[in-house]
Amino acid sequence: MTTNAHQRSSVFAPATLALLLLANLSVVVYPQKKKTSPRAKSAQTEPATELSKLRDQYIKTSKEYKASLQKLLVLYQAGARTAEQRRDQSKKLLAEGLISQHDFEQSERAATDANLKISGVQQQIATADTQIAQAVVEVEGEKQIAKLGPIRKGVLVRTTSFIRYNGLGRWLLSQAGPIELFFQQTFKRPLPIAVFGQGAIHNQWRLDHHNAMDISLNPDGAEGQALIIFLQNKGIPFSAFRTAIPGVATGPHIHIGLPSHRY
Repeated sequence: MTTNAHQRSSVFAPATLALLLLANLSVVVYPQKKKTSPRAKSAQTEPATELSKLRDQYIKTSKEYKASLQKLLVLYQAGARTAEQRRDQSKKLLAEGLISQHDFEQSERAATDANLKISGVQQQIATADTQIAQAVVEVEGEKQIAKLGPIRKGVLVRTTSFIRYNGLGRWLLSQAGPIELFFQQTFKRPLPIAVFGQGAIHNQWRLDHHNAMDISLNPDGAEGQALIIFLQNKGIPFSAFRTAIPGVATGPHIHIGLPSHRY
C-alpha cells in the first residue's frame, strides 16, 4: 500500500483501442422505446423530482460538511500560531543559552505538526465538493441500475451514464495495492484516489463504502479507459460514472468494489 492510499488519493492503451476492447468484452443494454401513456408521463416526472431533491440535499450536505471543516481549520490555525510563537521564543532562548537544543527541537516539531494539520484540513475542504458529488452520482446511478434487474457475475453493462462490472469473485479493499502499482507504472503518477474506504461523506449519506474506493478519473479518458480494462481483466468489480449534477458539480469517477448500498 502506498503512503497516499489513505488520502485518496509501461505503455498504456490509447482511448480508441480501449473502447474497442470494451466493445468486445461487454454486454450493452439499450432501453426499448415504448409508446408513452398518461401513466408513463406521470412516472417520467418522478426522476426529475428525485433529482431535484438530490440537488437540494447535496447543497445542504455540502454546506454542513464544509462549515464543519472551516471551524476545524480556524482551531488548527489558532493552534499553529501559538506553536509558532513558542518556537520563535525557544529560538531566542536557545541563542541566549537558556534552553537546550532538544527543547528547541521539540517546539519546532510542534509548530511543524500544527501546520501539517492545517494542510490536511485545507485538502479536505478542496476535495469536499468532488466527494459529495461522487456520492450523489452513485446514489442516482444505483436507481438506474436497479431498473435493469440482477446482473450476472462477469457481465459488463454499459449505458450512456455509467458502466457496471460485477467482477468474477470477491474483492477486498486490502487488495488495492496491485491497482495502484499498475497505474503508477503506466502513467508515472499516483492513482488519484478521492476516497479510500468509508469517508465522512458516505457516513452522512448512510452509504456502506467500507470495502471500496473512488478514483477521480473520467471513465471516457485515456487513463480511465486503461484502468477499466485492467480491472475487467483482473475480474475486479467496478462502477464507472460518466454523469454530473447539472448546475452543481461534476462527479465522473470510477468506483472500485461492489456498489455502495444505503444502510
